[in-house]
Amino acid sequence: MTSDISGIDPSVPPSGTGCGECDEAGGWWFHLRRCAQCGHIGCCDSSPAQHATAHYKATGHPVMRSFEPGEEWFWNFATKEAYESGPELAPPVCHPADQPTPGPAGRVPADWTRTLRQ
Repeated sequence: MTSDISGIDPSVPPSGTGCGECDEAGGWWFHLRRCAQCGHIGCCDSSPAQHATAHYKATGHPVMRSFEPGEEWFWNFATKEAYESGPELAPPVCHPADQPTPGPAGRVPADWTRTLRQ
């Protein structure tokens, strides 16, 4: 994948270190995703609220990247294509290493595995 695909702006930094909507609502997430166009950080589809997909549906921004340490893959919602890697995005490229997964610390319920979406 190259940065000239519509929906990628490598110069935009991430919006934060966690899912902003989950933070506002006092919720939690399983994994995090980063919009490659505007930097929005949202929770993955296995998370209870699925904010990354909601961001795509609300904005039409098609490409997101994993925001997990050690993961470089991208997903294009519009074409339903996965890419093992892509252009370097503005740092940071993942949430802080000391932030737990699932997270954030203190808000993950003890029975979190029962509430994961498939």
